[in-house]
Amino acid sequence: MNHALLALFPVVPLLSAALTVLMRQTGFDRVFTVGVPLVSAAGGVGLLLLHRTEPVIAHNVGGFEPGIAIPLVSDTFSALMITVTSLTTAVTMTYLAATGEDKYRFVPPLALMLLAGVNGALLTGDLFNLFVFIEVMLLPSYALIAVTGTWRRLGVGRLFVLVSLLTSTLLLMGVAMLYAAAGTVNLAALAGRAADEPWTGFGVALVLLALAIKSGVVPVHTWLPRAYPATSAGVMALFSALHTKVALYAIYRIYATAYGGEAPWWPLLVVAVGLTMVVGAYSTFGERIVRRALAFQMVTGIGHILLGLALFTQVGLAAGIFYMVHHIVIMGALLLSSGAVEQTYGTGRYDRLHGLIRRDPWVAAVVALGLFSLVGLPPSSGFFGKVGLVQATAATGVPWQQWTFIGLIIVASLGSLVALQRLWVGVFFGPDMETYRPDSARTGRGERIALPPHVRIGNRLLAPGAALLVVSLAMFVGAGVVVPFTVEAAASLLDPAAYSQAVLP
Repeated sequence: MNHALLALFPVVPLLSAALTVLMRQTGFDRVFTVGVPLVSAAGGVGLLLLHRTEPVIAHNVGGFEPGIAIPLVSDTFSALMITVTSLTTAVTMTYLAATGEDKYRFVPPLALMLLAGVNGALLTGDLFNLFVFIEVMLLPSYALIAVTGTWRRLGVGRLFVLVSLLTSTLLLMGVAMLYAAAGTVNLAALAGRAADEPWTGFGVALVLLALAIKSGVVPVHTWLPRAYPATSAGVMALFSALHTKVALYAIYRIYATAYGGEAPWWPLLVVAVGLTMVVGAYSTFGERIVRRALAFQMVTGIGHILLGLALFTQVGLAAGIFYMVHHIVIMGALLLSSGAVEQTYGTGRYDRLHGLIRRDPWVAAVVALGLFSLVGLPPSSGFFGKVGLVQATAATGVPWQQWTFIGLIIVASLGSLVALQRLWVGVFFGPDMETYRPDSARTGRGERIALPPHVRIGNRLLAPGAALLVVSLAMFVGAGVVVPFTVEAAASLLDPAAYSQAVLP
């Protein structure tokens, strides 16, 4: 393979975004907004197959000297993330086509530009260009979060902008500190230096703090449950799959490469991980709207993902990466399914939705299996994710870590179980619904009218969430196929020699 082809992952979505601006035809837009992510996912699968024989490939953009050039680097970890984020983007864009949201002005090019930033952030080996690609992700997100133009979403968009500006400022300060202290922002050139050079370690810690805020780690998480649910379900699914997970990917990559082991502030990481797992799970109790409850489940999932990094063993990192892939898929399934409910019945409130298990049994089945996965019950990808984290904790051989981390997993899982049971009972049990808010009334004063018998969630709205649930079930049945990739990704993080050699031969 010509390594220069790595540049196509960010370039093709950017060029496609430009074409959709010029053409502005619904059919043309839909071909590109679904087709380009599918092509990107296929490219990710190709990279995964390539990395069986070639662990790391790199390309210095423009042919400049290593250490000076902008490097694009791919290994099993980045290829796996490209595959799952691109696939989820394609499914989400199918949902936006079903709801008609892709007809809003510039939504197709904004989504493609977001994908370009994601692919670039997953492939870049340079921290300044990580900042650049994250900004490429953020620019279209400012518009997508207020895509319908309502005043409420514009207000939430202001919160999102403020948090993004804060994280971008901290990230840029950290990159500048790294360049001043180490003379480079090339990640391969920084391998192992953060543990030995205090100022380099300070710069890396500042970068990781910015990424922690962006990913929604407790105690800097409160913006996420406020901002994400105020968008549409489709946009929230995009942000869940892309924004938070790119930040978590970068945390894994930078921490493992720059420190090469436990950071001096590792106890703070353990505390943050524990709080994130428990606070996210139990904060779900206070919600009465489906997508806001799921937003707090996003937070607790972030804690589980970072637990793998805190363990920092091959089994632990592999379990954390598996959980990250699972979380992208299952949160997309649940958010798109809850969006189908909102789109049909005009609300996501527990007290206005009841009896849907009889009215829409297929949606009930998708949501039930998705909630099983969040709790960690079989048959779901979440089951193997949590089992992997428990096994990794038990393998540490350190009693206090075993008791603490396994206890946190159990406590958080029980909290999620009870909170999500309330969601399930409130929305799907109870008497049949008698009133709803049709789409034609949603721009008015919120009038609710009698619910006709023929109103049901259509197959076009159900299909995207169901498709992602099938992926989750396939991860449960075919865990033996997925786990070797996560183990290989973990091995590359523990031993970044191949990564450094590919970038700086």
